Amino acid sequence: MTGSDTPPSFRLAYVPGVTPTKWVRIWNERLPDVPLTLVGVPAAEAFAALRTSDADAGFVRMPVDGADLSAIPLYTETTVVVVPKDHVVATVEEITTEDLADEIVLHPLDDVLPWETLPGRPAFERPATTADAVELVAAGIGVLVVPQSLARLHHRKDLTYRTVSDAPASRIALSWPEEKTTDLVEEFIGIVRGRTVNSTRGRQPTPPQPKQRKAAGSAGGKTGAKAGGAKSGGGKPAARSGGKPAARSGGKPAAKRGGKPRGRR
Repeated sequence: MTGSDTPPSFRLAYVPGVTPTKWVRIWNERLPDVPLTLVGVPAAEAFAALRTSDADAGFVRMPVDGADLSAIPLYTETTVVVVPKDHVVATVEEITTEDLADEIVLHPLDDVLPWETLPGRPAFERPATTADAVELVAAGIGVLVVPQSLARLHHRKDLTYRTVSDAPASRIALSWPEEKTTDLVEEFIGIVRGRTVNSTRGRQPTPPQPKQRKAAGSAGGKTGAKAGGAKSGGGKPAARSGGKPAARSGGKPAAKRGGKPRGRR
């Protein structure tokens, strides 16, 4: 696959919040001879990692940066607000952005949500990272709106989160450089798309024996005996045609024709 003496390998980048465990497990089952290396990267650096060959493919957050990268959208995340457990929002299951109008909503520099209008009131300064923003929420400085996967990633016992129904959502995609769509990239695309090992694009299993062999063997055995044996020509069926049926046509029926009708004349 590689065309060189270097053993094949595959490097997979992923942004915070994505859990690639399922796909990595399937890869290891199907291609045990090709090691897969995970490369964790910040969301803002994911596309650079693909362009500089630090990774062969990667799970990124859309939109994809540039026409030179191919992408397959996979799923859209639920957006939630992270609050202290004793916050009034924690008493309901779901809110809207209007419910945050009086709240200080933290907006970290690495925010991944495509906001058109930020909800709530802004903080005096923006936290550098989502992790920093979570610490400020725990300190009672404000609340934080993020994809649910990031809320889980930065989970704390003193915090909780609730769904924000009308907030923008983050979409996860598998991306790779268009000009570097290698066989291994195709293999991983097939895994992510749910293709089975028998798929035309996957590695093919050993082909089964042709069915014609079985048909030929059966034609010369029992099937042949039925076609040219006792039932068709010289067995019991022949005895039926030359036995009792013949006796019926030349026995009692003939006697009936030559008996009483002649007496009446």
